[in-house]
Parts: sequence; structure tokens; C-alpha cells
Amino acid sequence: MWNRIAKWYNDWEQEQLDVLADPSLAAKTAPGYRRYVAEKLAELSPVERQQLRAFSIKYQGRTLYIAVAKFALLFSLCGVLLQLGLKKEFDLVEGLVVGNVFGFGLLMGFLGVWFNSRRMARHKFKLVAIIVGCATLGALVGASAAMIGKGKPIDYIIGELPMVALRVGVTTGAAMSVLLLLLTWIRVRQSEMEAQQLQAEAERERLGREVSESQLRLLRAQIEPHFLFNTLGAVQQLAEQGAPRAAELTANLIDFLRASMTEMRSDQVLLSSEFALVESYLKVMKTRLGDRLTFSVSLPEPLAAVSVPSMILLTLVENAIKHGIEPSLRGGDVTVSAHHEGDRIRIRVEDTGIGMNALPGGGNGLENVRRRLQLAHGDAAALELHDGHGNGFVADILIPAQIEHKVAA
Repeated sequence: MWNRIAKWYNDWEQEQLDVLADPSLAAKTAPGYRRYVAEKLAELSPVERQQLRAFSIKYQGRTLYIAVAKFALLFSLCGVLLQLGLKKEFDLVEGLVVGNVFGFGLLMGFLGVWFNSRRMARHKFKLVAIIVGCATLGALVGASAAMIGKGKPIDYIIGELPMVALRVGVTTGAAMSVLLLLLTWIRVRQSEMEAQQLQAEAERERLGREVSESQLRLLRAQIEPHFLFNTLGAVQQLAEQGAPRAAELTANLIDFLRASMTEMRSDQVLLSSEFALVESYLKVMKTRLGDRLTFSVSLPEPLAAVSVPSMILLTLVENAIKHGIEPSLRGGDVTVSAHHEGDRIRIRVEDTGIGMNALPGGGNGLENVRRRLQLAHGDAAALELHDGHGNGFVADILIPAQIEHKVAA
């Protein structure tokens, strides 16, 4: 018998937790009181549902029973103190009854207000009526039990019970109503502040995304015009000289533009696509710079399907060429790599150009990379900049290793 009751309660409790996680499940619950409770839970705001679910999970099973026992002990102690202070009004049994009725009534009201403050505020007069009514009913039952337990005659009980019930019930009900209405007001104000804070955070995130997207559109629109003009000028010069490298440079430029056009259509791309775009770009620059540039691109196969913001790696490689290799008389080497590092993935762009000291502070490109990493992965991602070995510069992108892979559309 007890096992069946325990199973019924556990199933109902899990059903309520599921509804708090997904309100649409309320319509699928069994008709009757279970669906009524589920629909009331579904009407809560997302924040209220989240908080109530966390509270319910915390106080499950044995933890709940222990908490109830502790509160019963506390309320009984309050009842004893009440009896000691009002010996003429209460005996010990009545004090215990009043203490527990008042205490558990206040506790249930507190929980109701805390997790459903909006509804309580809309129906505050109804709330007061229910509290006073329940307190009066509780006082009526408690006083009846106490009088019967003491062997009072039925005439005495009939004569005294209404006054005792009304006096105790109305007094305790009014006190509970004042406390719960005050708590309702505090909780509603707190909820409004939380809602405003969430709205402000959402607005900041939206503005941040708009700024980042605007900068990305600008970056896409640019595709470094000086790079295109210089490359096309180099093609024209080589063609006029009849050099065979003109065809190679044109082919590499076409590959780069084709790859960049593909990446422009998506905010997130596979790391393999980003590495292919970078390699096409470096081939173009190799044809232009000749022996002044050497490069290597290395992407382990397990990381090929990792998702990253589009053109984020190209920005760092362009930065290395523009600020590191091109200003250097001897040129240098650019190495692009990626590897696992604990619970993160490190994507590195390293050059042996003129070094970090000659790099103009920050730059719009680097700031764009930081902002897009923040929007994509929050504090779990980072852009690290530091000197390379000897001369040169190193830029590292760090992203979480466990991320959702998204294939570019």
C-alpha cells in the first residue's frame, strides 16, 4: 500500500518537473486535478518556472521530509512559547496546534507568493479572504480537538468554540495576510527588477550582435580593397611582361574569391572551410611576394568539422601579412595551425615578421575578432596576442572543445 502511494507521488512529482521544464506538456497530462495543477504551473513566467523547478529538485524525497520535520519542530517550539506567554488563553495542546497551523500556513503562503507573485498581486483580496478563512477553519478544528481532548461538555464546546475560532482565526489570518502581502509586494518589485535586467542584457546582446554583424559586413565588403587592387595590378604587370606567373596568380585569386564568396553567406563555417580560404589567400600573397613569403597550413582531421565564426581566421592572417611580413625587408614565414589543448581548441597564426612592437595598437580587425568570439562562446573563448620566438608575432584563438558543430548553409 505504502509503495503504491509513494510511486503515485513520485510519478506526479516528476510530471510536474517535466511541465516546469516544458509547459507544452501540460496539455498531455491526465484530465482532472493533475491537469489542473499542470496548467497552473504552465501559466507561470519562465523565471518563476525555472526557480520553482530548481527548488523542487533540491527538496525531493528524504530531503523534503527532513525539512518538514524541522519546521514542525520549530513551529511546535513557537507554540510552547505562545502557551507560556498566554497561559490564560491557551493550554499546551492549543499552543502547539496554533503554532503549527500558523507556521505551516505562513510557510505555504510564503512559497505560493515567492513562486507565483504576479498572480497573488492580481488577486490580493481573494488571497486575504482565503488566508483568513483557512486560519479560521484551522482554529475551529484545533480548538474543537483541544476541548474534546480535555473532556469539555458539548454545551461548553458549542458556546465557546465560535468565539475562540473567530478570535484566533481572524487574528492569525490577519497577521498572516499582512506578512504575505508585504512579501508579495517585495517579490513583485524584485521580479520587475529581474525582468528589466534581463531585458537590458538582451538589448545589450542584440546591440552587440548588430555592431558585430555590421563590422562583419564591412569586413566582407572590403575584402581588403588594397589587396585586390595590388593583386590585379600585379596580374596586369606580369601579363604585360608575358610572365607565366600571371596565369598562376589569376588562378589563385579566383580560388580565393570563390572561397570568400561562400563564407560570406554564413556567420558560422567549418574550420576546414576557413583553412581552405586562408590557404587560397596565402597562395595569392606568395605569388605576389615571391621568396619573401613562405607559409604552412596544418589542420588535424578531427578538427575539420569544428564550427567557427566566418572569416575570423582570415582576419588574423591578413593582419600577419599586412603588419608583419610586407613591412619586413626580408619577409618571413606564416604558420597557421590548430590543435586540442585540454578542454579547448587553440587556433594559431604565427609569423616571423617585424614583431608585435610595430603593430598598431589593437586594430579594428582584432577588436572585431574579440567581439565575435565573445558573442559566439562568451567567456569560454579568447584571443591571445604575444611575441613570437625571436622576431614575429603570434595570435591565438581559443574556443571550447565541446561545441555544437554547424554546417554552413
